[in-house]
Amino acid sequence: MKILVLNSGSSSLKFKLYTMPQKELLVQGLIERIGEESSQIHLSLEGTVRESSETIRDHRHALEILEKALPRFGILSSFEELGGVGHRVVHGGEAFTSPTIIDAAVRSTIEALIPLAPLHNPANLMGIDAFAALAPKVPQVAVFDTAFHQSMPSEAYRYAVPESWYREHQVRRYGFHGTSHFYVSRELARLKNSPQERLNCITLHLGNGASICAVRGGKSIETSMGLTPLEGLVMGTRSGDIDPGVHYYIHRTTGKSPKEIDEILNRQSGLKGIAGSNDMREIQRRMEQGNESAKLAFDLFIHRLRKYVGAYAVLLGRLDALVFTGGIGEHSAPVRQALCDGLAVLGIGLDSTANDAARTDARPIHAADSRSELWVIPTDEEGVIAEESYRLVADRRKDSPSLTPLA
Repeated sequence: MKILVLNSGSSSLKFKLYTMPQKELLVQGLIERIGEESSQIHLSLEGTVRESSETIRDHRHALEILEKALPRFGILSSFEELGGVGHRVVHGGEAFTSPTIIDAAVRSTIEALIPLAPLHNPANLMGIDAFAALAPKVPQVAVFDTAFHQSMPSEAYRYAVPESWYREHQVRRYGFHGTSHFYVSRELARLKNSPQERLNCITLHLGNGASICAVRGGKSIETSMGLTPLEGLVMGTRSGDIDPGVHYYIHRTTGKSPKEIDEILNRQSGLKGIAGSNDMREIQRRMEQGNESAKLAFDLFIHRLRKYVGAYAVLLGRLDALVFTGGIGEHSAPVRQALCDGLAVLGIGLDSTANDAARTDARPIHAADSRSELWVIPTDEEGVIAEESYRLVADRRKDSPSLTPLA
């Protein structure tokens, strides 16, 4: 069965096509600058990248172009040949605790959740609606970033605000990057040949967006992002945790509107706000040259990480492993080194040689005497979406495969 995975942004469309259940990647790509005069098409097939540009009106037009392109490579005759399509949907609120096949009611609920994710859910719906218009008989599946964290206890997901805010306006912590945290915690269990139910781990998804998750027995019990992806760690352009009073203070002293302040905290803060760049590689390069702003940005990033790791280790009670993933987590040896240098109180020891090795595969990087294991595990969110989509579609066909469900 062939499963297409779509990740729709407001002006972009990422895609991967798999053969399932083998999870063989056939083709992947990105269509960006949708709605602009010169849209860009990037398609990767058998190690070769093909690029072109043309005017693409909207997401439906982008999918029409993709559907016409794939037969030329002998990969897919048409979208009607697909067994299903999996969509990354950022916010599922409290309505969705696991992936689900999209019907009219599910689509309506995703739309109703737009106030909780005004930048993401509308874009996700663009992809869902565009595909439905082109191939209405092909089942579509929604896999939610928030679903994995629905196992958090109330003391972890509730804010200490008036009860009416939660009951009437759904103000609570939801968490994000759930698909990634789920995947690497499951992969850790596989690599260790250990049942997930017996493992306690902390997973760090570190990239331009960054979050940390405490996973006990395969279930999320705490995570750093909250109502929105703004809470938690220092990120590329997001501030992470700040005093909520900052919003009113800046409004009162500068006259900036709540919308302007929100824009600054989401897009002009974090590493970029301190060092002028949201690229950790650039910040590390400037640090080596003695740039003080870059050093401060790096130190803030590490300081916040250490605070969260320490707190989550206490919540778990026993820490079997710390897992690094995401662009920074997988590729920045200096970040891993700096973080672990401050975790000796937890008995954590890093093998510097293993940490510095130029490798891209999943691997342990802990010292022999480390109390907790340290792992680098590349994430595979699209692969999980393909698995979940196949599982649900096959189950509907009364041919349920033995794949671990997301929740």
